[in-house]
Amino acid sequence: MRILVVTVVHHPEDARILHRQIAALRERGHRVVYAAPFAARGVTPRPYVEGVDLPRAGGRDRRAALRAARALLAERGPEADVILLHDPELLLALPGTLRRWRRAGAAPVTVWDVHEDTAAALAMKGWLPRPLRIPLRAAVRAAERLAERHLRLLLAEDAYQDRFRRLHPVVPNLATAPPGPPEPPGDDRVVYLGHLSRARGALELIETARLLAPDVVVEAIGAADPDVREALAAADRDGVLRWHGFLPNDRALDLLSGALAGLSLLHDQPNYRHSRPTKVIEYMAHGIPVVTTPTPLAAELVERHGCGLVVPYEDPASAAQAVRRLRADSELRSRTAQLGHEAVRSGLDWRDHATAFATVLEGWAKEGKAATTAAGAAARTG
Repeated sequence: MRILVVTVVHHPEDARILHRQIAALRERGHRVVYAAPFAARGVTPRPYVEGVDLPRAGGRDRRAALRAARALLAERGPEADVILLHDPELLLALPGTLRRWRRAGAAPVTVWDVHEDTAAALAMKGWLPRPLRIPLRAAVRAAERLAERHLRLLLAEDAYQDRFRRLHPVVPNLATAPPGPPEPPGDDRVVYLGHLSRARGALELIETARLLAPDVVVEAIGAADPDVREALAAADRDGVLRWHGFLPNDRALDLLSGALAGLSLLHDQPNYRHSRPTKVIEYMAHGIPVVTTPTPLAAELVERHGCGLVVPYEDPASAAQAVRRLRADSELRSRTAQLGHEAVRSGLDWRDHATAFATVLEGWAKEGKAATTAAGAAARTG
């Protein structure tokens, strides 16, 4: 297949997009054109994809990114068998484009990969004025219903099915367990992997690190929202924690092995109540205990598999206490680490789902080609 993958919001090195989905398609021999904000993020496209640079959509002004995406879809869309969109914003670039494709007899299968509960996520957008959030939530729900009528949908969570009338394939955010047995967890280093924001517990992470110092070092791996960057940079300068900033997925994952624990300090936000934090599964895959706030799917994972400890929301003292408990009890630390790793190996490994993801797109591409052939034949006979 010829596949056009497009994002103007996500980092070009996004694990779900590049390291899972594109990698799975490449393994099946498909040709991928990857359009993403490479220059804006200071990233060079990987040599195994054809990279197309787009502006980055951020904050209130996303018009330049949408104009560029619309132009790209108009030019390159008809060349593709499948177009895989990763941002709800890109739905705004489609209405006129879809009509032009149909008039020209080109009908690439267009897929929206639903990463999150977009309407619920609006509550966490600091740049969005509060009076606009309720009407925009209603507009997002209407856009989702419209997208369901005209596009194919992939969902990142089973719980997202409730937002749609029909059933859609679920492509879960899972990790890939490293080959061989994991390194045993250590006793002097805790890690956090993922984007850093207030709602994701960045400020609690800093305070937890302060409470654990100097016995345990907290390492934060990920880019940060503007409103927490200075606090993280100051904590790094003062030796409270070590903030690595954004690292490519492979380099970031290398830092997990041998840690005492992995932290997930999400707040109680509507967008997180239906999502399974990928970082939790990454910690499990690399054989380190999990310390998480009680977001439902994260707590369910930890409690079902016995792979860590659950702490209250926005409570750095409890998070630090959980880390100290794991540090003091080597048997608990080893057992939770092993159980988490075994759980990933037995059903939460991305490799067990990669083929199913690629097969779904291949099936849709065949259906799309058949429909285009039938429409062309009908037009000729008519």
